[in-house]
Order: sequence, then structure tokens, then C-alpha cells
Amino acid sequence: MNYYQKCLPLLAGIVFSFSSCEQKETAVQDEEMLVVSEAPVPTEKIEGMVWIPGGEFVMGTNEADAYAAEKPAVNLKVDGYWMDTNEVTNAEYKKFVDETGYVTVAERKPDWEELKKQLPPGTPKPDESVLVAGSMVFSPPPYPVPLQDISLWWVWVNGANWKHPEGPDSDIIGKENHPVVHISYEDALAYAEWAGKRLPTEIEWEFAARGGMNGKRFAWGDELTPNGQHLANTFQGNFPNENLGHDGFIGTSPVKSFAPNTFGLYDMIGNVWELTDDWYDALKYARLAGQAPKLDKDMNPCYNPDNPYAMERVIKGGSFLCAANYCVNYRPSARQGQAFDSGTSNVGFRCVKDPKTKTLSLN
Repeated sequence: MNYYQKCLPLLAGIVFSFSSCEQKETAVQDEEMLVVSEAPVPTEKIEGMVWIPGGEFVMGTNEADAYAAEKPAVNLKVDGYWMDTNEVTNAEYKKFVDETGYVTVAERKPDWEELKKQLPPGTPKPDESVLVAGSMVFSPPPYPVPLQDISLWWVWVNGANWKHPEGPDSDIIGKENHPVVHISYEDALAYAEWAGKRLPTEIEWEFAARGGMNGKRFAWGDELTPNGQHLANTFQGNFPNENLGHDGFIGTSPVKSFAPNTFGLYDMIGNVWELTDDWYDALKYARLAGQAPKLDKDMNPCYNPDNPYAMERVIKGGSFLCAANYCVNYRPSARQGQAFDSGTSNVGFRCVKDPKTKTLSLN
């Protein structure tokens, strides 16, 4: 759905896409076990981060019921890197803001000159009363609704931002250890630079999320709830109106509420979507496999067939809103796009860091 064209007051909302990559690869026919690099582990230790060794793995999927943008599966290789054990929390982001005075995009009045770049030419400027600082908030309807119209559960709320996730009358007291939300790409990048880190590429993110396994539908195997156990914060029930909360949560959960993967990473699946550094390209994997022409980045580094004017970054991992009857995106291969200048109440991020000595290669 082209959400921008549907409703101007929701311009900063949820719009989905994918990133591009320069590597040339071939489609995978037989998925094998991930090959972890045997390169030495750095002797340095970084608080709050774990070393991801890198290696060869299968990115994407060939599953029949996966979304088209996840296909085909391709063989890729990634170098080692450090990664945050958990999503950046409200407390961690507050420290950054307190020390720098940074003001997030959601706290600023929308700039029409920037917004109109993501809309068809000739789109009229909305009334000034609409251009108010705020963000997109999930607002479940009290009854079942058609799933083709996301404006039935996503609402633009004036005054919503990372400090006031549900609107100006809400706060984050008691949620200091929850992932920070209503964060745009620009906001995440500013934090990462302050922390001496960076945002992960989509390839790095998916390698880490798979935790050493290839060809598995979920990060922990092929069953969503093995032996009835919930291993991530997702949506149980009839989306969007009825969240049964069988996993113990409705909304975001404190980081590390569920067991880590084999790399020691928490919440790579569910809780909140995580921003990556890549532009969204809906044909990324097809291009990697040589099944689609190379993206002309001089025209637009982003490609979303549902919105030719989109400027979106890849988000990964799904969130507490991913449900079996709507978006089955609680999988490592799942990928969507997020407007680069917008945040929502279910999107956050984590950071990575290069080792002190990093091998560079020319393609």
C-alpha cells in the first residue's frame, strides 16, 4: 500500500522497502550449514557487545510462502564485527540526548520541502495544522477490520516521540530497559556516531540473527513455538484488534526478556523492528543472483515498486505486532522498508562496531 498517497497526515508513517548491495552472487540450490570464520577472535572486550565471527551463509530464502522480496536465497560472505547484545534502550538513548542535546526527527516540525520529495509531483501542500511534530502510533481497533488498510490501526499522534511513545500524555517511566522507539534513520545514526559505532548492514544483521544456522525458517529452528514455548515477543491472536499476550507481553518488552541466540544476541526476532544502514531494494536478492538488472542508484538508491518516490532503509527482525494472520515477519530473512525520515512505535535499532584491524577488499 502506498501510505503516503493515502493520507497526508500520516506522511511520517510506515512505508516498507529494501537495500542494495554491490556483490555478485548466484542463487542457492541447496542450503547448507553456515560456515563460521576461523579468524582469530579479537583480544579486546567491549562492554555490551559480543563478537560475531563472520563467515559464509545463505541470505534470504527459497520458501514458497515467503515474501517475494526475500527471494531467492543467495550465498554470501561477511567479515567479523562486534554487535550490541540488545536493542538500544530508552535509558541508553536518554544518556545520549542528555550529553548532546540531540533532538529527534519526531520532535521537530515536519519539513514540507523534504516530505514532498517522497510524493508524486504536484501533490498539494497540506494545511500547516497538519505539519506538527509527532509520530506514528499503533492504535488497535476494538473489532476485526480489513487488513488491506493500515490506517485502521496506525495513527499519526501529535507529540508522540521516544520520550512519549503513545503521545504527549505518556512517558517512559518504568520502561527504561525497553527498546527506544520513534527513532528515524537519522536519529539512530546520530546515536551510533556518538557511541563510536555504526548501524549494521542488512547482511551483517541477518548473519547475526541466524546464529549459526542456515535454511531455518525461524532464528531458532523450523517451529515458531517449539514445545509450546514462546521465544520472542510477537503478536498472538487476531491482528490488529486482539493480542492475547501468550508470550507475556502486549507492546514492547524489556530487552533480554527471552533467551539469546548462539551468538549471545537478544531480541533479534520480535520486540521491535531494527534499522539497518542499507537502502531498501525490493529486488535486492534477485539482483544478487543475477536475475534482475543492477539498480540505477543515480536515479534512486531505493526501489519500492509500490512507491516509486520512496526513500527507505531496510528494517529487519519483525516486532511485537507481527502475527500469523497478517505479517509473518518474525524470521531472519524477512525484510521491509522504513521511510528514512520517520519513526514508529515498533521500530528501534542496535549498533555494530568494526574490530581495530579490519581487512578491506576491492570488488
